[in-house]
Amino acid sequence: MENEILIDNALKSELSALYLAEGRHYHDLAHIEAMLALAHDYRGLLADPEAVEAAIWFHDAIYDSKAKDNEAQSAALAEERLAGRADPERLSRITAMILATATHQLPRIDDAAAARDASLFLDMDLSVLGAAPDAFDAYERAVRREYDWVEEPLWRAGRAAVLKTFLARPHIFHTQEFRRRFEPRAKRNLARSLAALESG
Repeated sequence: MENEILIDNALKSELSALYLAEGRHYHDLAHIEAMLALAHDYRGLLADPEAVEAAIWFHDAIYDSKAKDNEAQSAALAEERLAGRADPERLSRITAMILATATHQLPRIDDAAAARDASLFLDMDLSVLGAAPDAFDAYERAVRREYDWVEEPLWRAGRAAVLKTFLARPHIFHTQEFRRRFEPRAKRNLARSLAALESG
């Protein structure tokens, strides 16, 4: 069961169509490809790389900036499409990873190897925070376009609250590998963005 391909070409095509939908400026196929590249870079650290790849493919499959249940809807889609391809325990690990992207807090997983995979997966999803300043700024503009229906004062207040939440954490990233590679620049990017939001 563990050796079966979870994401075949037909499923990739189906999911790619969702990521190419109109109105996606950051939560798009480029975001998925960037995460898959990181999963490839860190493959040697992953206990179940195929499960992490599946979580990457599905985690933003359903995305509506006006909805509050995107992660739950994406996890439900994964359960539906991966039924029969992954055993129930493996599927529950995949959906736990997807659901965790709502808060980027580590889900409660008893299995140490699965918890490590979830940590790396969540860090891959947030790696853009530690990107070079111009890439980070492009990400910020893309997210703003996804929320273009939100008036500027409300956007500034809401976005500032999100950034403060990340900056208030002891660490933005869960793993030592990602802290070393991305944490210092992520903190600088977030602080710079927060200052711009608050200065108006």
